[in-house]
Order: sequence, then structure tokens, then C-alpha cells
Amino acid sequence: MLGFTDIKSLINFGKLISNLKSFNFSLYGRYMGYINVLLCFALGISNLFHVNLVIIFAIIAIIQGLILIFVELPFLLKICPLSDNFVQFIRRWETNGARVIFYAIMAIIQYCSCIFKVTSLLAVAIGLTFSSCSYGVAMIKHQDFAKASPESVIKNPIQDDDAFDIESGIDTSRQML
Repeated sequence: MLGFTDIKSLINFGKLISNLKSFNFSLYGRYMGYINVLLCFALGISNLFHVNLVIIFAIIAIIQGLILIFVELPFLLKICPLSDNFVQFIRRWETNGARVIFYAIMAIIQYCSCIFKVTSLLAVAIGLTFSSCSYGVAMIKHQDFAKASPESVIKNPIQDDDAFDIESGIDTSRQML
């Protein structure tokens, strides 16, 4: 089980905060996309236990979460063996304008679940709407599409921050006292 200190050692909070202060709405959309992945999985699974047509939308939410993983973390396209058609489908969404449409369509699908019963899938729809709006503002402001690399916010767990002295170029983790 990971504790808070373990998570804190893996995330570069300084870079995360500077990204949040940048007013780059494309980055905000990406970070909301990460949250949407969690929402889609968690709330999709929790809504599988309904006895009406909401189950269909819960399954769709889980599938949307899987698709979002590949949309927001494109390096997984290189790691996972996927069909060329799926990879081409995912690569269509690599601009702010395309992401606006992508997230809006997914949000509309989840809003349709409210026709049968208002459930926690509404939170998924709202999260997807926030992502769509963030990418929309980025598109309107002509901001560059943020191809954020995970290395910028997620630290390498193997390398210790204090183990390498940048100025001297000496690896201090192996020096003996």
C-alpha cells in the first residue's frame, strides 16, 4: 500500500504547480482527462449493479475510461499491442479542436444515462464536459496543444534527487565517507 510520502516522492509537485499556474488550458484539459479516467472506471463499476438500462451506460463509461487512457497517455500506444485501426482512431484526437469534439461526444453519451435514472454517472458527464471546455478555451485562445510528457510531472522512482550533483557532475550516491 502506497502512503502519502511514497506518492509525494513520485510526483514532481513543483512542476505540477507551475503547469497549473501557466494558464495553459490544454494542460488543464489533460489533467482533467486523467481524473476522468479514474471517474469512468470507478463510477462505471459502481453503476454496474443497477437493475435498469443504466448498466449499459456503466459499461460504456468503463470503455470510455479505457479509451481515455490511450488518448491521454499516448506512450501506451507504443507499449501495448493494438490494431492499426485503433491506433489511427486514437491519433485523430491530437489537437485541441479534436479533443473538444471527442470529450463533448463522450459527455453527451453519459448525460443520456440521466434519461433512465440520475446516478453518479452524472459526475462522469460533468468531468468530461470540463475537459471539453478546457480544450475549447485552449482552442479559442490559440494555445498550443500540450503534449505533456509524464516525465515532467512524474519523477523517476529509481533516481534519487540528491544522488547527483548537477554542478560537478558527480554521482554522490556512490561516494564513501
